Amino acid sequence: MKVKIVNRSKHPLPEYATPYSAGMDLRANIDAPVTLKPLQRALIPTGIYIQLPEGYEAQIRPRSGLAIKHGISLVNTPGTIDADYRGEIRVILVNLSADDFVVNDGERICQMVITQHAHAEWEETDSLDETERGAGGFGHTGKK
Repeated sequence: MKVKIVNRSKHPLPEYATPYSAGMDLRANIDAPVTLKPLQRALIPTGIYIQLPEGYEAQIRPRSGLAIKHGISLVNTPGTIDADYRGEIRVILVNLSADDFVVNDGERICQMVITQHAHAEWEETDSLDETERGAGGFGHTGKK
């Protein structure tokens, strides 16, 4: 699938790290390092703008390496970029660790996964079909 992209960053286009990768890493595009104190969040620009086809979205997800090594995640994960959005992709990073974390220019801060989606058409009804699970949720199945 071809996706139009404008790269106003100082860095190469996002790319897949391996042939079977689902996500592409996005990089911070900042003029000076940004220090995230514990529990602090910041909106980090990427310099990337995309035009997705109708019926597709881009999901912005945390990088597992930053999460396990430094406690860095995203506040709204996954973040959604709709097909009609034309602004810069910016990422809300959060520091969930007890230590300061410095975001440097060009650092890989998240991954972007492009996925297809459908629009639902509501069909109002007075009841739903029964299932074995029913209304059980939030760990109701326990361990067997």
